[in-house]
Amino acid sequence: MATGKNPLFDTATTLGKVLLFLGVSAICGVLVAGLLVPAAAISGSAASGSIKFFETLPAELQVDPPSQSTTVLASDGSVIANLYAENRTRVSLDQMSPHIKDAVIAIEDSRFYEHGGVDTTGIMRALVSTARGNRQGASTITQQYVNNVINSSLEAEGKGDQVLLNGVNKGVGDKLREMKLAIALEKKFTKEQILEGYLNIVFFNRDAYGIEAASKFFFSTTAKDLTLPQAALLAGVVNSPSFYDPIANPENAKNRRDLVLSSMLSTGKIQQADYDAAVATPVETKVTPARQGCAYSTTAPYFCDYVLHLLLNDPAYGADADEREKKVFRGGLTIKTTLDPNAQAAAQAQVDGSAGANPDKWGAALVSVQPGTGKITNMAQNTVWFPAEGKFDSQLNFSVDQYDADGNDLNGLGGAQPGSTMKPFTFAQWLNEGKSMNTVVNGAVRRYPLNFRWRNSCGITTGAYNTAEKGLGAADDLQNAEENYYRSMSVLEGLYNSINTVTFASAAQLDFCGIQKTVDAVGLHGGLPERDSSGKITAPNPKINMFSTGNLLGSTQTSPLTMASSFATFANDGKYCEPIAITEVTDQTGAQLPAQATNCRDALKPEVARGVNFALQEVLNRGSGSLIQPRISTRTSFPIAAKTGTSNNNGSTWVVGHTSGLATASWFGDALGSQQRAGQNVTINGKFYRGVDGYMIAGPQFSNFMSAVAPAYGTNPFPAPPSNLVTGPAPIVRPTTPATRESTPTEKPEPSPSPSDKEK
Repeated sequence: MATGKNPLFDTATTLGKVLLFLGVSAICGVLVAGLLVPAAAISGSAASGSIKFFETLPAELQVDPPSQSTTVLASDGSVIANLYAENRTRVSLDQMSPHIKDAVIAIEDSRFYEHGGVDTTGIMRALVSTARGNRQGASTITQQYVNNVINSSLEAEGKGDQVLLNGVNKGVGDKLREMKLAIALEKKFTKEQILEGYLNIVFFNRDAYGIEAASKFFFSTTAKDLTLPQAALLAGVVNSPSFYDPIANPENAKNRRDLVLSSMLSTGKIQQADYDAAVATPVETKVTPARQGCAYSTTAPYFCDYVLHLLLNDPAYGADADEREKKVFRGGLTIKTTLDPNAQAAAQAQVDGSAGANPDKWGAALVSVQPGTGKITNMAQNTVWFPAEGKFDSQLNFSVDQYDADGNDLNGLGGAQPGSTMKPFTFAQWLNEGKSMNTVVNGAVRRYPLNFRWRNSCGITTGAYNTAEKGLGAADDLQNAEENYYRSMSVLEGLYNSINTVTFASAAQLDFCGIQKTVDAVGLHGGLPERDSSGKITAPNPKINMFSTGNLLGSTQTSPLTMASSFATFANDGKYCEPIAITEVTDQTGAQLPAQATNCRDALKPEVARGVNFALQEVLNRGSGSLIQPRISTRTSFPIAAKTGTSNNNGSTWVVGHTSGLATASWFGDALGSQQRAGQNVTINGKFYRGVDGYMIAGPQFSNFMSAVAPAYGTNPFPAPPSNLVTGPAPIVRPTTPATRESTPTEKPEPSPSPSDKEK
């Protein structure tokens, strides 16, 4: 700490402190109370009382790191979004321009290096000025720092109504406490530490706290690169951020800036030539808006929002919601995520093009995960966060569930009916029971009466398809999309051509208990919660009830992220990995905080997963997805498996599939919340559709995205299944080109009813 130059009044000396205790504290009390009370009003008893009060005040100030911005990063380190309650980025003093240090000292506290926390010379000068009718402040930078630290702590504790402003709501006691804390602070910290703390905490603008944020906001630069005119202007703003705002009040800002420059000249911080050039410089800002929150992310707002909800729902970040919000929005965290910007950009381009101008607000989503890690590489949808002319705006995330497993909100749509993308799981149980995929079943059976004897070793299977029993609770006879498929065929052919009657014929030979276990093992669950009669959530992520036969064809709403993760199990040789979005979190000190880690489990036998992969490749080779097979070029394809799906009313359409290195769910449909709007006789993106099917819009989304992105993640051949699961002649692969125009569908609307819906 520098030695004071005025020992009579300097609080760094014993004599100065005695004088402060004997008289100045009382004067300051009156001064701060309004600088309007005549000095003659101060009695000896008042001074004595002030001294006693001063002695009882705390002399320690807890200087916690001020609120700092949290940064959400993609996997390559690029910024997705900034989150903050106060937009602040702390920088060290050596990362600040010398101009800003000199400017602030010159205008706010020219004797900063001479006093011991309280400038009694300045106080006496202010008193005299007040007596002459001119109001003048006397707070040192150290006192201002104390005030800012106290207020910052109050804001962080949610006590913003208790914040004290200079000359507005401070009493005598408040000012005395500030003075004593300033004196104590000078004993604990060096002048450089105090100046650094002050410049990092001081308020410039509601979107700029601290000199680094202010430099970026007002001039799109850094604190280190501030020019003399810029530094002088920002030093002037501190006195009254609204009045001297260079955007709203440029004339006021210039007058204040020039005063700062004059002070710098008179204190020898700049030369006359520097002053002349600086005052001749016009006030020109180059604003970089401080856009707080995931909504302003230009790359992945919905993925960012998902990450934010994961953190705010995590007890590791605080015992309650308030603590977690404080940690995330004030803790200066750096959150490293799994997002691949290249994959995200490719996904966004596809969903944005799917519905075109989209006046009817059809939704589209593309989400992908890595088999073996569960890392989410992209999460895109065709909406904007804020209302905008000609845009479909929504704050709901189309890719995720409404709630997490603990019942915490995820801000998700809750999914949609998956249709025939559920069929591979019945097929998986077929293989799990040791049956060959080339076994022929009777696809001509369309009636399953109420008394049909389904096999179920752990429950009762419900659901009936028999027109004659409709009045008793059965649905219409089971239907396929095309008439010529009511015949005997292999289970394999039934899957790759998406034949409803074959799925039921195979299920009739299976244990429904096994189908349920298969579905549960690969992480499939409902995206909407179950509630009791009072509306209370009883199951945030309910099981998909495979004992209800309607779910063989996908009647329960499921999210795209859930579907992508379940299909990734096939690519990962039967191991299911929970989806993760956060790989690393560090606080402002560099300490590691809890993040997500890969969590995988055995779900299917490897030979079963390989058998499903074998069959799902045929979907694209010669089945319901033959028009959308992804390719690296017009002649070159790569090993890829997928399944198409369409809900009963064509309002929800899918393609879900995977390579060895990437699993993707592509969805297109009704996202307005009712989930009841039919995708029939509609015009989308300039095309008329009698019925929107999985391969028509969701299909090209999937195909184009996987063609562009999947090769970077690996497209190794899938391991072959054991021969006992593939008997008979191997299917013939007939390469086709991806669909680029409307074609005769190989898959018509597939039934996936809710329990009360009719099968087609």
